[in-house]
Amino acid sequence: MKDSQGTSEPCSILKSFSNKVGVLFCCHSLPNTYKRLDTELERKMIEIKRNSSGNKNFRSIDSIILKFPQIRDGLKEIRGVFEKFDEDSNGTIDHEELKKCLQKLQFRVREEEIDDLFYYCDMNENEGIQFNEFIVLLCLIYLLKDCSSSTLKMELPQIDATFNTTIEVFLFLDKNGEGKLKKKDVVKALNEASPREKSPSHVTRDRFKEMDLDRNGKISFREFLFAFIKWVGIDSDNDEPEIQN
Repeated sequence: MKDSQGTSEPCSILKSFSNKVGVLFCCHSLPNTYKRLDTELERKMIEIKRNSSGNKNFRSIDSIILKFPQIRDGLKEIRGVFEKFDEDSNGTIDHEELKKCLQKLQFRVREEEIDDLFYYCDMNENEGIQFNEFIVLLCLIYLLKDCSSSTLKMELPQIDATFNTTIEVFLFLDKNGEGKLKKKDVVKALNEASPREKSPSHVTRDRFKEMDLDRNGKISFREFLFAFIKWVGIDSDNDEPEIQN
């Protein structure tokens, strides 16, 4: 797809996305104690990819962009739960509020696991979980834990479809089913929409760098989630993603 000036729309959207993400998450490094969660998520994504039987719900970045309004609506549904458990209305959920939230939602998460998830998702290390961090935290629990007996689906009717679609986007980018994204996978995915109009190498390189939050040369599912939330634009009231030329 192109805009009126002939610019490839996916590249323009990714430019807007990268501007939002790059500064906010620059050079954040993950403590070694929480890299275990990266490994667990990597194994889980490999398992899902292996069991997908070759099904491909996305064939290009364009097909993903078309899903943005639906994904955005599902993510916005989570805001009500976030505000409900942000008891002091300070825009963050602290450690005790998170415990109450997960207990109320009937998640089977041990206290030490809650501790790990809290600090794993507290990207700016302010001892509080902000809304975007809360989305990531819920998605990780959804992926790693059995949610069938929780009340999450009652609170959030669209949550299954929203998180499953988000997982499918990651799998689309993970061409080799390794459970993590490498630069060559991202480049290939970005160029599949318009093979005759490939993104310049410096553009795809910069996009990868901005998603690679800990600068280790690969993108974990956690890193992808933070980037994808910004990409979708949950705080935007527009029906379409912001496009900048």
